Amino acid sequence: MIGVIFDFAGKMVEVRVESNNVLFRTIEFGGALAPIENLRLEYNGVCKEHPDLKDNDNWKKEAIKRFKDKIKSYNTEEEKINYIINDLKKFGYVPTIIQKKGFRPKKL
Repeated sequence: MIGVIFDFAGKMVEVRVESNNVLFRTIEFGGALAPIENLRLEYNGVCKEHPDLKDNDNWKKEAIKRFKDKIKSYNTEEEKINYIINDLKKFGYVPTIIQKKGFRPKKL
């Protein structure tokens, strides 16, 4: 298990990778960890990343499937979290803390 806390516009967002599962949580509201299916995806953002989904009625399901397939393509949790960190940096998320396998968190 590897968890990373991101700062995004003053909000703290946690992303946790456990094997092929990626869970998300907004820390301020004490929310539970949720899979990508429970996140609100914006149509314009998805179309920017995947222009071919613009005319697809099932754009959200297809975008989630592509994300899961991408995560499964990596062999280790380390590779998966590095992909997520690099991908979220493009959108203004700043990684601040990382915790691996229950050890003490480290500042990034």
